[in-house]
Amino acid sequence: MNRTRFLLAVMLAAALAVSAHAQSKEQDRVENAGRVVKEIMDIPDNIPQSVIDKADCVVVLPSVLKAAFVIGASYGRGIMTCRTGDNMRGPWGAPSMMALEGGSFGLQVGGQATDFVLLLMSERSASSILSSKVKIGGDASAAAGPVGRNASAETDVTFRAEILTYSRARGLFAGISLAGSTLRPDNGGNQALYGKSISSKDIVLKGVVPPPPSAQLLLQTLNAHSPKHS
Repeated sequence: MNRTRFLLAVMLAAALAVSAHAQSKEQDRVENAGRVVKEIMDIPDNIPQSVIDKADCVVVLPSVLKAAFVIGASYGRGIMTCRTGDNMRGPWGAPSMMALEGGSFGLQVGGQATDFVLLLMSERSASSILSSKVKIGGDASAAAGPVGRNASAETDVTFRAEILTYSRARGLFAGISLAGSTLRPDNGGNQALYGKSISSKDIVLKGVVPPPPSAQLLLQTLNAHSPKHS
């Protein structure tokens, strides 16, 4: 009996250690996403104010490596946060973990680590991505996002697109095509971050959990730069 209890205790301790490690990894990912957003918002030629103010949601994928997409065995991982409240008009809310999987963009960004930022410009695109895997440029129309403080969100391509996409590599921030890649909820990441099985839709659209402490910089930055939906 004592041996059985000892083995159960060892197994429980191991499971708790694995869970804590997984949670720490997701917390680091959320914190990195916050740093990426702050650094991008602080550069002169960042996302135009008229564009970020029209976005319903933001997806941030820090340090995606081209090699991951070339071999087809890995993917970029990050977060998605949306405005809260009726019709997404409130402050930015708790993040959901997301995964971006291969596409032609892997040949465009070079071998260095690249940060990706995606703006979701419609509630339909947000709801679709939170429910299942979405092919960018297929299931949801997409375009390389405009940059520069004086750029407008009213151009033909940005006005029609449901998703605007950006990349940052070696200090260069620019719009980029992510057509052909797919974006989906990372349910395992959500479970690790929040400590329980919870869907992306419940996190983002229903607000069933508060933002974790690791999201403080991310949400502070977005709420400071775009507190209201236009």
